[in-house]
Amino acid sequence: MTNQPKEAPDGIRIPTAHPLPSWLGIVLVAGTSAAVLVLEILAGRLLAPYVGVSLETYTGIIGTILAGIALGAWVGGYLADRIDPRRLLPVLLMLGGALAITTIPVVRVIGSGSSGGGGPMILILAAFGFLPSATVLSAVPPAVIKLQLRDLNQTGATVGQLSAWSTAGAIFGTFFTGFVLVATAAVSTLIVTTGLLLLASGLALAIFAGSATASPQQQVTELMGISGLAAMSILGTVAIDSPCEIQTSYYCLSVLEDAGDPTRSVLVLDDLRHSSVDIDDPSVLAFWYVRRLVDAIKLAPAANDIVYLGGGALTIPRYVRDSAPGTNQTVFEIDGDLIDVVETQMGLDRNKPEPIRIVIGDARLALDQVADDSADIVIGDAFGSRSVPFHLATEEFIGDVARVLRPGGTYAANIIDGGQQRFLAAEAATVARVFDHVVVIRGEAIAAGRRGNAVIVASDTPIDAAAFEALRVAADDPGELVADIGGFIDGATILTDDFAPVDQLINAGS
Repeated sequence: MTNQPKEAPDGIRIPTAHPLPSWLGIVLVAGTSAAVLVLEILAGRLLAPYVGVSLETYTGIIGTILAGIALGAWVGGYLADRIDPRRLLPVLLMLGGALAITTIPVVRVIGSGSSGGGGPMILILAAFGFLPSATVLSAVPPAVIKLQLRDLNQTGATVGQLSAWSTAGAIFGTFFTGFVLVATAAVSTLIVTTGLLLLASGLALAIFAGSATASPQQQVTELMGISGLAAMSILGTVAIDSPCEIQTSYYCLSVLEDAGDPTRSVLVLDDLRHSSVDIDDPSVLAFWYVRRLVDAIKLAPAANDIVYLGGGALTIPRYVRDSAPGTNQTVFEIDGDLIDVVETQMGLDRNKPEPIRIVIGDARLALDQVADDSADIVIGDAFGSRSVPFHLATEEFIGDVARVLRPGGTYAANIIDGGQQRFLAAEAATVARVFDHVVVIRGEAIAAGRRGNAVIVASDTPIDAAAFEALRVAADDPGELVADIGGFIDGATILTDDFAPVDQLINAGS
């Protein structure tokens, strides 16, 4: 009997350290892969208050996590050839857990000092926040594989089986986080819990299945160092306030008191002031684009039935209920938790003095259920933060809006865009493919070449553009009417379900 490595006939040295029980090897590779994907899904919510939620955000996160997986696989294999995997694995688990917890204070510190979104800041937050933990956790599977390889004739089967379980763990982590976890607890709670579970797993592995190659003093030193990192990260998580008051499945949400008027509440979604409501006076409309959408209601030939795509704080429905009693109003809002907050913290009573019908669900899917020729006005305000739901901007969707409107009906939409106005032009051109008459009103920021709001108004009957301009001037609001709509949309991209590069258009030149 010998403790020395044996020499295989072909010259390949086979380690003599005992492999882990098969079930434990599977648990390790599946569990760490699941943890990496849990962190990837939660990264989108953790970054949202600082860079918004967009295709660019998730592209940056996915790319960063994949880089961590690749780097971790290489580093894990390299280390496993030089360090006893039984000694290496507990350290990787505990360090990966500590680094997972560290993501929270790191993202909050860097994010709070940022001046906005965009690709560079997304990559910085993702890299500093999540690349270390993804790399360390992704080093676990190759270390496990090295430990479990006992027979050269079974190499393919061993590697294939453990790789399959690793992928299965990643799939489970993705589905369980997206469909279950984000609806049960705050993002910070989920990340800290994941980190603590990894720490506990590493400690248990060191105690019950660890290697004797490390002295008790070395093990204590490692444990104290990693535990200290985790403890400081938890303290940082507590000490550094989250910008979120409530984390829903869709938004990092806060309700703030307006600094200039304590009767006004401001709804902040992710990194954007989304709505403002004066609880005592629904006629107060604080935001420029809200006043333009209300102008569209005022100038519409009829306004008996109004459909809203996006609810927010229901500023306009409250205004209409107060100023035009008897109007039938239906609001489609995807986030039910948001409506709960608006009711409990922003003074909304959906039933009094008159009922406002609120339907929870995706606006496009919900609009499919609305009868033809049943609405006088459709208001599109599902645009927010730095992202636009592309499926609410396409020609096919605008066609569905036209189907719902009665002859002579009005479609009015709040549009966000960057300084080059490429998305605004594309959306106006797309709307013009469906409606014969289109008016575009640009806010002060977007007219000056900065990111901001604009409003598109469309109908199948002529629109009195001068009347819109007169209402804007009477309100002493900045902005401008696009005088030559044909020239403005000439050559613009037509957005379709098959091709709608909305995020790229918005961020061009921003």
